[in-house]
Amino acid sequence: MSDALLHLVPVHSRQAKEFVRTWHRHHPPPAGQVFAVGAADETGTLRAVAIVGRPVARHLDDGVTLEVTRTGGDGTRSANSLLYGASWRAAKALGYRRLVTYTQDAESGASLRGAGWHIIASRPPRAGWHTPSRPRTDHGNDHVTRLLWEAP
Repeated sequence: MSDALLHLVPVHSRQAKEFVRTWHRHHPPPAGQVFAVGAADETGTLRAVAIVGRPVARHLDDGVTLEVTRTGGDGTRSANSLLYGASWRAAKALGYRRLVTYTQDAESGASLRGAGWHIIASRPPRAGWHTPSRPRTDHGNDHVTRLLWEAP
């Protein structure tokens, strides 16, 4: 996509989830969220969304930490960086003290670096969530190293 002039817009949960369903590369929309924010171009066309919710990892769910659980975009330049920055400002305004997210090892993280985020840990690949007592389907992201990022 081109270098569009982008601005932040509020996004309702259903709209954010549908956008992620259409544009995210390897995950379905998350089940819940605390808030979502969008980036729209000068015509008002939604170009990207970020969904922020409680941390997926239980040890991070301490009441003062949120996680950007999904982003999705149509490829418009700088949209995700804009959303990562806005997500941190919104989380701080709501009283949260920490915002994290994950990328897969093969992803560049350029949008996160552009928003000032930094890597704080590398998580080893998971063997998967399937067990005989609780069968689960593979979502294509098992066996992948993940990087944990934190907002500045």
